[in-house]
Amino acid sequence: MLSEAKYLRLFSPDSVPSEKKSGIESLASRASPAALQLRFAQNELSWFSRHLIIRHSFMLRHSLVIRHSCFVIVFALGMGNALAEKRPITEKDLWDFVWIGDPQVSPDGSRVAFVRVTVNEKKEGYNTSIWSVNLESGRPRPESGSASKAEPHEGAPAPSAGEPPRQLTKGDHDTTPRWSPDGKFLAFLRSTEKDGKPEPPQLAILPMAGGDSFVFTDSPKGAGNPVWAPDGKSIAFTSETNAEDLAKQEKKKSEEKSKKPVAGNGDPGPRSTPAATASPATDEHESDVHVITRAVYRQDNEGYIDPKHPTHIWIVTAPHGAEEKVKPRQLTTGRFDEDDAIWSKDGSQIYFTSSRIDEPYYELPRTDLYSVASAGGKPVKITTIDLNTQFGPGGGALALSPDGRQVAFVAATNQPINSYTEPDLWVLDLSPNAKPRNLTADFDFDIDGFIIGDSAPPRAGGLNKPIWTADGKGLIEVYSKEGRRNLALFDVPVAGGADPGGSGAVHDLTSGNHGVMTFRATPDGSKLVYVISTPTRVNDLFVLDRAISGTSPKQLTNINDELFSKLNLTDPEEIWYNSFDGKRIQIWVQKPPGFDPHKKYPLILNIHGGPHVAYGFIFDHEFQWMAAKGYAVLYPNPRGSISYGQEFGNVIQYHYPGDDYKDLMTGVDEVIKRGYVDDKKLGVTGGSGGGLLTNWVVGQTGRFAAAVSQRDIASWENWWYTGDFTLFQPNWFRAPPFEDPDDYRARSPISYITNVKTPMMFILGEADYRTPPGAGGEQMFRALKFRKIPTVMVRFPNESHELSRSGQPWHRVERLQHIVGWFDYWLMGVAKPEYEVAPEEEVPAKPKQGAKPPK
Repeated sequence: MLSEAKYLRLFSPDSVPSEKKSGIESLASRASPAALQLRFAQNELSWFSRHLIIRHSFMLRHSLVIRHSCFVIVFALGMGNALAEKRPITEKDLWDFVWIGDPQVSPDGSRVAFVRVTVNEKKEGYNTSIWSVNLESGRPRPESGSASKAEPHEGAPAPSAGEPPRQLTKGDHDTTPRWSPDGKFLAFLRSTEKDGKPEPPQLAILPMAGGDSFVFTDSPKGAGNPVWAPDGKSIAFTSETNAEDLAKQEKKKSEEKSKKPVAGNGDPGPRSTPAATASPATDEHESDVHVITRAVYRQDNEGYIDPKHPTHIWIVTAPHGAEEKVKPRQLTTGRFDEDDAIWSKDGSQIYFTSSRIDEPYYELPRTDLYSVASAGGKPVKITTIDLNTQFGPGGGALALSPDGRQVAFVAATNQPINSYTEPDLWVLDLSPNAKPRNLTADFDFDIDGFIIGDSAPPRAGGLNKPIWTADGKGLIEVYSKEGRRNLALFDVPVAGGADPGGSGAVHDLTSGNHGVMTFRATPDGSKLVYVISTPTRVNDLFVLDRAISGTSPKQLTNINDELFSKLNLTDPEEIWYNSFDGKRIQIWVQKPPGFDPHKKYPLILNIHGGPHVAYGFIFDHEFQWMAAKGYAVLYPNPRGSISYGQEFGNVIQYHYPGDDYKDLMTGVDEVIKRGYVDDKKLGVTGGSGGGLLTNWVVGQTGRFAAAVSQRDIASWENWWYTGDFTLFQPNWFRAPPFEDPDDYRARSPISYITNVKTPMMFILGEADYRTPPGAGGEQMFRALKFRKIPTVMVRFPNESHELSRSGQPWHRVERLQHIVGWFDYWLMGVAKPEYEVAPEEEVPAKPKQGAKPPK
């Protein structure tokens, strides 16, 4: 096939008749490379066929021309068919995905900066760089998934309207872009590597008028969460750096300086100082032993909690050039973390939240709101927020009102103590002892609820927080309803709401079968920029101009078009059915490409975790790939899932697993009765809570021919003692296991291990602190081995509970290969010697196809 460059030259305006120039030029301004090739081939076919008719009337001496024209027609037809043909998605296409994270709109509303996330060259991690796209009217020309040519220097002038995104920074680990109030500078975080290991991220600035970026902090524990002061002269940020870290840093700098050659004739070598001549035996030893005094002492994907390094707020002058040296100053101190720092309107104060309780798991969740003078001083407590603000990313993030007198945030009530409580939208006056007002108490859907998949940005995704309208009378937030995530405007004066589309206090701003994953706005809230995911789109940026009545959203990026234009992706079928007790359950079925309703397909039931999350109308690589391999994939939202109201989400309290299992089996029956599923070839899988339910399913029924349990729980009792968060409150169980052991055993899959006859695979992350392997797959695996039930355990080194979403790219691909490999073995009869204890022959690099699994 011709390269893109050669193809464009072949069909350039100079090489075709003038009657075709305008059409080709118009096409080239908006089409992807693959679409360009196909359209050019079709144009050539049309033009040459018209001229062929004329030529055919000439005398025989023109037969050569006719033959040439026929050749061109055949060539164009063949090329058109080849270009139109798409291939199935593969597991390794993950390596070419491009993700969009943390979009930030410039103060003048003309551009949006975002983090472009890609898999690195070694497939062992991710690269992040900051890009920019213009927000002016007109859909931009689609850009490819690969990086475009970089500008001569960072911070090059912004592209004009209609141009593809441009790269702003050249680092491999640049994140968290933040515009200065005047839009002249872009602050961000940059992390570098030293001796192959990542260094803590530091603050950097990019001058938007031109010039390269520069790093201007060197905090030993790094910097995070930069926030510009309203006057643009300072930046507040957070850091875990303490006085001891700074002293060690200064000591190290002094030692390195002392080792430099003394100026003068010759090189006498390092200066003779105690630091330079000290014996290694006398060097200070830094212990790696963990002394644990708290019930919660480690966090999944983060590691061990270090009480000696709480997160504090710092302030630094914003430099305008690399030559300007600045020194950060610490604003808060103490043994507690501070979060959600925002500036007051006049810049004199910084507001923040802090839970100043040494062992918060003994109490219901709450946090305190403080203010501290930006010039320095003792923080002043404003009020206590008796709400749960720590339920997920973005929970509790403060948004200051236009008049500076209120803050808005998302939180959930504490009482009654539920398994799940819908998060609501709250407003709080910045006055002593003020109480928050719930704006969505009567709105029975989830504010910023989790619609879960495997294709959110694995790094630098950014957090959402409410957006105020310019007049302070409305708040813009995302909500989840029936597997969709859309933006809505909530009226602030009304303490309550109504269903979107009605005459109440909630007004939809977006709609459709998609998920709005992250969203931002211009300072006046008139333009909204947001990232949308659909079942066939990983993510793209869109803009909605609210100032123009009746306007439609405009797509700003086509970030994955180079890859996705080649893939045969299909939308899933949405199905609703009545469960055993009449509850309405929503499920989706992802069907194989080229689906034939008259054929019989193997079915994989794929169960989500949580349990209080939901599947929905967003991209899931795993489902698309399973379908591409010939499986029908059923992914349901059984009771306990979010986006269907408070009662539906909390109904499983003290009954998990339980009736949700019945929902799942009824869903399988619903799909089977449609006639295209082979009920002898059923598989079941799921991760986290989905792994728990997978274990539960095979202990209750033998209808599944194979199962893959991922990051699972086998024993609730064992998990109660070892998970990275506590159940000291009666959320999921009424009492601890030593007070009510029967309840824990009755709800633990390991209790039913003697019923299991289904061949099982267990996929485990060796650094999973959320569902430690010892409380899950390790127990199931050993018990099944004792019972001589076919079983395999696949362990992923250094992987946390986030393996499927943000794990090492190679590991994510291998995980998919093993899941489908197990089903291929037991449902399709594909030979997989690696899953046999003693294969008859040496395992080949590519196992032979067609062998039947053992009976």
